Amino acid sequence: MASGSRVAGKHRGSSRLSRKTAGYAGVAALATTGVVAAVAAPAFAADHSAPSVEETGQTAIVVADGLQDDIEVQAASQQVAAEAVAAQAQAEAEAKQRAAEAKRAAEAKAKTEREAAERAARDEERKRLNTFVAPIEGSYVSTQYGAGGGMWSSGSHTGIDFHADEGTSVHAVGAGVIVEAGWGGAYGNNVVIKHNDGTYTQYGHMVSLNVSVGEKVTAGQQIGLSGSTGNSSGPHLHFEARTGPQYGSDINPLAYLRSHGVGV
Repeated sequence: MASGSRVAGKHRGSSRLSRKTAGYAGVAALATTGVVAAVAAPAFAADHSAPSVEETGQTAIVVADGLQDDIEVQAASQQVAAEAVAAQAQAEAEAKQRAAEAKRAAEAKAKTEREAAERAARDEERKRLNTFVAPIEGSYVSTQYGAGGGMWSSGSHTGIDFHADEGTSVHAVGAGVIVEAGWGGAYGNNVVIKHNDGTYTQYGHMVSLNVSVGEKVTAGQQIGLSGSTGNSSGPHLHFEARTGPQYGSDINPLAYLRSHGVGV
């Protein structure tokens, strides 16, 4: 029995020593962080007697538990803050990407609209350049193409005559360049225009001219005033369509005008 008592005593002594060691270790660890001084001091001030190892160890354990909780709370707060910063950075990056995509879309739209406007302008210019009109507005053909008679040196009419009083405005039927402007013998004061499609038109018997050789004209532009100069029996406009600038290259002027969309 005595032997058993000694063994038990030794066992209890070892247990107290272990608790003391743990207590001292806890106090030492907390002292390093400055926590023991702040937490344990009130307890020592209330009791002037030196605390036991067991009491000191328990105090250290309680303080260590509280410190662990604070550390965990702080870590959690830091994690939340870090996640918030990351989320904000991601939101800013996404906003920049959306802004860049919107800018690209706007630029692409503007480019498409600009190209469409340019095409429309080119089409309008081509239409303007290829538009044809009657040489005298609101007039009618008084003498047909190919009509026979002694009035014409070739034996037939090489153009058509449009009814017009003297001083009536005469217009270029289409865009082109003036290749002849002045006296034309039997044609009197006349103008010849080379058009953009390579054909020519001639206007005769005018009383006055408004253009000169080398000048560019547009469809409907006034080139002179009708009259009765040259080989003419009275005021009118002699109009010819030609494949070349010279006399003798004439083609049917009515068919020519109608092929260019002019209703006469």
